[in-house]
Amino acid sequence: MRILIVGAGATGGYFGGRLLGHGRDVTFLVREKRAAQLARHGLSIRSATGDADLPPPPTVLASVLRTPYDLILLSCKAYGLEQAMADITPAVGPDTAILPLLNGMRQLDLLDAHFGAARVLGGQCVIAATLDADGTVRHLNTSHSLTFGERDGSASARMQAITQALSGAGFDARPSRTVLQDMWDKWIFLATLAGITCLMRGSVGQIVAAPGGAAAALDLLEDCRAVAERSGHAPSAQTMQRARSVLTEAGSTLTASMLRDLQHGHPIEADHIVGDLLARADRSRDERSLLATVYAHLKVYEAGRQSPAA
Repeated sequence: MRILIVGAGATGGYFGGRLLGHGRDVTFLVREKRAAQLARHGLSIRSATGDADLPPPPTVLASVLRTPYDLILLSCKAYGLEQAMADITPAVGPDTAILPLLNGMRQLDLLDAHFGAARVLGGQCVIAATLDADGTVRHLNTSHSLTFGERDGSASARMQAITQALSGAGFDARPSRTVLQDMWDKWIFLATLAGITCLMRGSVGQIVAAPGGAAAALDLLEDCRAVAERSGHAPSAQTMQRARSVLTEAGSTLTASMLRDLQHGHPIEADHIVGDLLARADRSRDERSLLATVYAHLKVYEAGRQSPAA
């Protein structure tokens, strides 16, 4: 199976590197700077689950992409999705499957409109990783799962082939018959974690220790849960209990990557992670919700980043 990984940053570099290290046919679609970096130094992964130092991997630039691939893994940020869709168009053939690893749900609508829903799988990943200045992928904990599935829950022939290609490659490959619910469950947790840590500018432990902090986190989680229920994807009681436990853990150093991006002045996925969730909310109450406050806060940051004060 010919696999195209869109991007060789923290997420794409990790999963693509693991696949490559286990003998899979992987090519990275990258920009010129990253292509040159990989050609000079190869692809290095530092992880508690096992380090890897791979020789220069196969790469391709969008300008010379011509032939179709069997599977395309989209590991870009939401604000890079439009460009990524344009870049991969020459690589999408009649039998190509596209597996997006973005958070939220809006990417499915955009990909369906551009390529047709039949080509687009549901998917998500759970990993904390970052890319060093020298291009090394640093895995920050031991979680490294990739969930994927047909959106109708079927066990199709291509799902069987993709499962075989992704399994046994040094990470947790998880084929799912309920991938849309899996994506919703992650979305409401991530929107809560990103929203509360950005709003409070602190870790879960710091927020919980502040007066009213835990209650605010749980109020935001409830706002997000209500949107999921209204959309036909209410999380299970077990999923909610797990989320509440993580979001109220005393002493936890957990933060969202959105907070780290915000602290460094980087672009953030405000519209994709929080704004799209708010757009699906109950209009009779959304302006009074904590979710709306979080979204306003993030949009103020984005406006200031685009037009910094003199």
